[in-house]
Formats: sequence, C-alpha cells, structure tokens
Amino acid sequence: MTGWTWEYEGYAPADERLRESLCTLGNGYFATRGALPECAADDVHYPGTYVAGCYNRLTSEVAGRGVENEDMVNVPNWLPLRFRLAGGSWLTPDGTPVLDHRLTLLTESGMLERRTRYDLGGGQVLTVRQQRVVHMADPHLALLRTEFTAEGFAGTLDVEAALDGGVTNAGVPRYRDLDGRHLTHVHTGTADPGTVWLRCRTRTSDIRIGMASRLTADAPVTVRHELPCAVQQVSLGLAPGRTVTVDKTVALHTSRDPAISDPLYAAVDRVGRAPGFDELLESHLTAWDQLWRRAALDVAGEAGSILRLHLFHVLQTLSPHTADLDVGVPARGLHGEAYRGHVFWDELFVLPYLNLHFPEVSRALLRYRHRRLEQACTAARQAGRKGAMYPWQSGSDGREETQQLHLNPRSGRWLPDHSRLQHHVGSAVAYNIWQYCEASGDMEFLHTKGAEMLLQIARFWADSAVYDDRLGRHRIKGVVGPDEYHEAYPGARTPGLDDNAYTNVTAAWVLTRTLELLDALPEPRRRELVERTGLDGGELEVWEDVSRTLHVPFHAGVISQFEGYGDLAELDWDGYRRRYGDIRRLDRILEAEGDSVNRYQASKQADVLMLGYLFSPAELRFLFDRLGLRLDDETWHRTVDHYLHRTSHGSTLSGLVHGWVLARARRGEAWKYCQEALQGDIADIQGGTTGEGIHLGAMAGTLDLVQRGLTGLETRGGALWLDPVPLPELSSYGYNLRYQGHWGVRLHLERGRLEITVPSSDATPIDVRLPDRAVSLAPGETGHLVLPD
Repeated sequence: MTGWTWEYEGYAPADERLRESLCTLGNGYFATRGALPECAADDVHYPGTYVAGCYNRLTSEVAGRGVENEDMVNVPNWLPLRFRLAGGSWLTPDGTPVLDHRLTLLTESGMLERRTRYDLGGGQVLTVRQQRVVHMADPHLALLRTEFTAEGFAGTLDVEAALDGGVTNAGVPRYRDLDGRHLTHVHTGTADPGTVWLRCRTRTSDIRIGMASRLTADAPVTVRHELPCAVQQVSLGLAPGRTVTVDKTVALHTSRDPAISDPLYAAVDRVGRAPGFDELLESHLTAWDQLWRRAALDVAGEAGSILRLHLFHVLQTLSPHTADLDVGVPARGLHGEAYRGHVFWDELFVLPYLNLHFPEVSRALLRYRHRRLEQACTAARQAGRKGAMYPWQSGSDGREETQQLHLNPRSGRWLPDHSRLQHHVGSAVAYNIWQYCEASGDMEFLHTKGAEMLLQIARFWADSAVYDDRLGRHRIKGVVGPDEYHEAYPGARTPGLDDNAYTNVTAAWVLTRTLELLDALPEPRRRELVERTGLDGGELEVWEDVSRTLHVPFHAGVISQFEGYGDLAELDWDGYRRRYGDIRRLDRILEAEGDSVNRYQASKQADVLMLGYLFSPAELRFLFDRLGLRLDDETWHRTVDHYLHRTSHGSTLSGLVHGWVLARARRGEAWKYCQEALQGDIADIQGGTTGEGIHLGAMAGTLDLVQRGLTGLETRGGALWLDPVPLPELSSYGYNLRYQGHWGVRLHLERGRLEITVPSSDATPIDVRLPDRAVSLAPGETGHLVLPD
C-alpha cells in the first residue's frame, strides 16, 4: 500500500477471495466483487454483484426441518469477458502460465486496474490490462476497458463478453446446504448490433432486474444467445507491440428503482445514451473527488492508508446515492453474502461517522427503520409486549430474519440460534436517532419520525421491565447481550439471561432521553403524538420510575455482564491458547468438545465495555447516578481490566471498542487494539471471513475512532465538545466535518494544539467547548487552541 493505492503482486489462488472483497467496487446502489472477468465462480473465484435492498426469501431443508432465509441476491453477472487465440483454449490464470500479475486498487479514483502477462509458449506473451469502474456519478452504470498487447507474435484473438443470468448465492461455504437459486424467468435479447440485454426476476420477492451491455471494439461484434447468457463476440487482429482495446459498458436497473416504468427498458435506454469510456471516466472521477473533499482525512503512514481504504469501502456501500433508497446498513457491505446481507446493529458504528459528513445518508438509513416501525410494533405485540421490538437481523420488510439454526464448522452440527434475543438493537436505533439530530440539527426529523420511534422503543423497555420486591428495582429478563457467546444459563432449558448490564443501562438512557424529548416538544406536536399513540400521564410516570430503578448487577467490585455472571467458572485461557492457538471463536471450540461457553466467564466481544464506547465518562456517570448507583473511575478501571482478560475478540468490533475505551482508561495499551481494528479486514484476522464480505461496522468504527474517540468529540446542546486523548502512535491528524449547516469545518490536532477552521458562510458561529474553556468561532475564522495536559 502506498498512500491511496493498494497493490497485489502475483497470482495466489488461496488469496483470491480476500482480494475480491477488498477490491470490490461500488457506488451505494450496487457493487461488484473484484474477481477476474475471465474466471467463472468456483472454489477460487466468486464474481458477485449485489444491489442495495434487493432481497429474496427461500425455504431450505436443513437437519430434517424447513428453514426459511431471506438473502441479499447475487444478481446477474455483468463481468464476464474471456479471450483466447483463435482455435486455442480460453486463457485463465488457473490454466495458463502467468509471468506477471498485478491487481491495483486506486481508491482516490474508485478504479480497479489489473495487468497480467500470459505465457503462451515459444516466446509468445499476451499482456492483458484492464480498468474497471462502478460509476459513482451515474449509479446504474459500470465500465470495463480491456487492452490486449501481443509480444513476439501476431495472430487473431477471440474475445467473448457476456451477461450471465445463471448465477446463484454460493459465496459462503457454510450456507451451501441452503437453497441459493434466487433468480428465475431469465430472458436475453439484442437491442442493436452492439448491445445485448438480459432480464429476470427474483423467485419470491418478484423484483424484476434489467441489464444491458454495450461492447465497443475496432472490429464487428456478433451476438449469440445461450440461456441463461447473452454473449457478444469479437475477433481482434494482434500484431507485436500493438495494443487493441475492447470497452464494455453495462447498465443495471431493478423494479425497486424510482422514476422508471420498466427496468429492462431503463437499462437499454441508459446504456444507449451513455457516452464513451473516457467521458464516463471523467464524470466518475469528479464524483469521487467531491466525496473525498467532504470526507477529507489526514492521517500519516500506514494507519492513514488503511483508514482511507476503510473510508473507500464505507462510501461504496453508503454513498449520497443511498439517500434516495429504502435500505439499511448491511453488516458486510455490498461485498459478499456473509450474514445474508442482513441489517444488524452495525449502524451503531457507522452512523456516528456519517452524521458529520453525509447527514442526508444517515437520515435515509433512519427512515429505513421508521418505515419498519409498524412491523417492530407488531413483533412486540406478538411477544406480549407494548411498543416496538426491532429485529436483531432485518432485511426487506422489517420482520425478524435471524436464522433458526447456525452451523458450527468445527463440529459439523446445526445448532439453535438464540441471537434474536438481542433486543438491545432497539437502543441502537434510538441512540442513532439522537446522535444524528444533535449533529445535524434536524429538529424536524427529531420531532416527527424520530419522536415516533423513540416513544415506541421506550415503551417497549418500560413494558419489558419487571419489578423485583427483593431488590427494590426493575429487571429485564430473558435477553442476550452484545457478547453473543452467552445465550442461556448453564443447564437451563430456555434461552435468555437476566439483567444484562449493557441492555439495562441503554434502556435507562432511552427512557431518559425520550422523557426529555416529550417535555421539549412543541405542544401541538406533542398532542398529535399522544393522540396517535395513546400515551398518557400514568405511562410516563412508569417510564420515569423504570429509568431510575433498572437493576445493574455487580460482583467483586466490577459491573457484572449479567446477573449471575460472577458465579460462572473461570476458563483456562492459557491452556486453550496452547491447544488451539487462535481461540477467537471459543464458542465453536467448546461446542465441538461437547462443552458450552455458557459455563464460563468468557466473552466474544465487548459487552459491558460497550457502555464506555457509547457514552463519555461524564454521561456514563450521570446515567449511573440517575440509577442511584456509584460508578467512580476506580470501579470503571477495574471493570475494564476484568473483561479485558476474559474476552476472546471473536468479532472485528471487539478490537475497535477496546481501543476506544482504553484510550481513556489505560492509554498505554490502547494502540494494540486500535491496530487490531485497523488490520481486521486487510489481514483477515478472523480467519477467512473477509473473503465473504468486509466488516462495515469495524471499518466505519475506525474512522469514528479518529473523528470522535481520540478527540472526545460530542455534539450536544448545540455545541461541539472536545476532550482529546493523544496517543503517541497517532499524535497528529486532521479531518473535515459537516456540522449543523457548516460545510467543511476543519479540525487538526498536533502536539497538544488544536486548530479549528470554519469556512465562510452565512451560518451562525460554532460554539466549541473544551474541558477548561468555551470558544465561539464565526464563519471565516480559525481558532488556535492549546490543549490542557
């Protein structure tokens, strides 16, 4: 990696899946993995293309029972372009000797380049150079330019380009027992001599997909249709040292798109009107340049290069085009089929970054949740609860998509999956609403859709709380926390844990903030809300009581992850590391041994410590004070130490949260975990999972670590609050942000000094708060502030 460029030298089949994920190109509407166009899907290559929000539901027979799953669909493959010398075999790096192979991801320009030199024998070499773009200015276009150069020979090169509608969802080995045939009714045709089309639909969601491809070369293009493919052919004359070029331009539409009548017509029309490669590339580069200006990030060295890669993939999944779509945050981006493209709580790590750069995207993602509020209320009623119970995994319509069974690859057993009990996802939705409105100043959203969601989430928590006379406190029972390892008490017949500290404290926060909001609403709007929801004063009194009396368990002077956690056995961590080496997925190891992680004080990822990720030290103390509990620095530091030594870090989010928390609790150890978060996908530290899709929450979280974690940045009360914690390994950095109508506010920190520049505009001054002073900066002003030691 050098600055903005990621380069892979040599062809390594074992690394192809990882490279394909990390070299995915997208624009927020769709994305295509970085597979080689001449290679079909097999155990080495997987050329998937995914459209945001395009899901389909199928039922499969698993372990003797019907299991229903909804998946983000692998849509028809637009990439195929293969080549051979006339009369010869098709060339691929798996079947033809390769002299040189280089794959280069140009993040600044959103382009993937490849250069391969094929050894054809007898001193004959064919050099293939390709430039690939998924267009950032026009979200329905993709481009592939291929240049062929002969060395030491002359002859005829046959080239075939195709649209392939025979694809399936087969990118995750542990899902292969599930039905992955999502496409049906595949038809192909010819629009004009240089353009072919393909149309199909999903099997149950009935989403119609239209795709059109234009092939341009200095030779006649012929067409043949071999269902499920539309194939274009061209024969090119090769001469030593002379380069010949083939351009493939593709348009993609679905019936979910606004302002079209038919996706096939729209695709054919769009590709017909599209200009040539060079002109399209120019507008694509302009679009990326604008994105990079809005999200400018100045971090030196290796960390800076990795952060720019992370930002690149965040913007490819959630771009300004996302603001026009009804989509959520797919946990693995648009980069692969892991987690089936579902929406989890990962937006908790993504939206805080987007809020300060692309608030229109954050608003759209929150509207995805609001459109599914009715479904969340229905789920709560079916569970015997009031309010809104958002699903742990969401897809097209907001119903619970969490699988009933999951496969342990170590034991080969299908096991019950109880992760749907992670009701804390509702608190994540509420937190994101609050953070977005504080950062953007969007009071209209807060008073309307935001208030409606907050009210119903608060109502769910209040109704879930049960008063315990013995404790004199309210309790929330039968849940699963962020740790995910612990789903039940040892030997229990039913799943669920009582009084997960993270769940209870965040529930108290939701109730507190919602009460504040209801009190601050304009009276006409408050009346509307009360009338629509049947809210009454008695219910608000219950909320107030529950928000102050939720039980938070302690043991041995630390916050307990849940009631009874301190009674669990200690694990022989050193022994398991000696036996297995990598114990990140300790749950799978123990299950394969016939044991259960439910028996041990062992966590997959941060659970209690997530409280230190979401809340500043001052806000966390406020929440505990409100609950009538004491949380001093000594207790918090003991809690951090306790869980630090009992966490296996089986999630890419774990290093991120621990680095964030340790930056304030134990600075000397923070960088180790920050490094793990940075390396999570590029080094594939979870052991092969990145090849199935990047970890979007962890990538966005590393950006937010620089933006908010290390600066102590909070947006509250109409001010920017800053309390930086310098790390020796990252002592100088800067970035732009957008804050309440101010575009391009520039923050730069270096050696105990903070510089803030507010660009000229007609907006009001920004109120900046530091621990020891307050500063007001008007548009056009720059503040130079010396930070306290």
